[in-house]
Amino acid sequence: MTSGPEADFARSCVPSITSGGRRSALLTDDGVRIEAAYEPCATPGAAPAHGLAVVLAHGFTGALERPAVRRAAAVFAQRAAVITFSFRGHGNSGGRSTVGDREVLDLAAAVRWARMLGHRDVATVGFSMGGSVVLRHAALYRREHEGRIGAHTDMVAAVSAPARWFYRGTPSMRRLHWVVTRPAGRLVGRVGLRTRIHAEEWDPVPLSPVAAVPLIAPTPLLVVHGDRDPYFPVDHPRMLMAAADPSTSELWLERGFGHAENAAPAVLLSRIADWAAQHLPARPALEDEARTTDPA
Repeated sequence: MTSGPEADFARSCVPSITSGGRRSALLTDDGVRIEAAYEPCATPGAAPAHGLAVVLAHGFTGALERPAVRRAAAVFAQRAAVITFSFRGHGNSGGRSTVGDREVLDLAAAVRWARMLGHRDVATVGFSMGGSVVLRHAALYRREHEGRIGAHTDMVAAVSAPARWFYRGTPSMRRLHWVVTRPAGRLVGRVGLRTRIHAEEWDPVPLSPVAAVPLIAPTPLLVVHGDRDPYFPVDHPRMLMAAADPSTSELWLERGFGHAENAAPAVLLSRIADWAAQHLPARPALEDEARTTDPA
């Protein structure tokens, strides 16, 4: 998968399907319908001058409507506009989950929507599987390769993300591999976890998170991980940071933090939102003036 010339946004977004323009069905470049929601900043006076939008990418078995995703969105909405969406195979989105592979296209559609709504600065924040997706997305969709309404991110934060594929070193990951790879497991995923999982194996194997990280610079990167993560031990974030550009990357190892959005406390989410606001790209005053007089 490569970024390539991006399709016009009109092919990637179906107009709002609810009143108020807060819900949309986004169409990915491979034709999957993705449910998405937009929330303006709840405290406009606290919003960054450039109108930052945060696009949240949930973990495996999450969805737009799950309580942990809504809680995270509410925290980020205190500092920026927020877009949440359900990855393919999750919630009311179409398709089947490929557990981090084609999900990059889902995230790209959500980022394009943020830019179509007028947000010039976009931060992607991903949790667990979503963390691997935001890393690969940042590597594959580069600003210099984008058109007028690009799918690139300006800042990327990966929370509780794996560094490498096929990891089975913890009981939690061994259970997850059973769910993904076995017919009985996929039945449990569909019925019990409300997640529809693709039965085919990856072919080819997608770019791994640790291989993606060196391609992200100069985009600012934040890696956040807990020392009590039951899925991925701390060698995963350390491996990611070892591959990253130290001049544009940060690692937060959080004491007592477990895994992803379900365990992330509000204070940590607030710190991530502040980090994104602090890393807004610098722009010349003349560019700011031009943008205010010519929104196109």
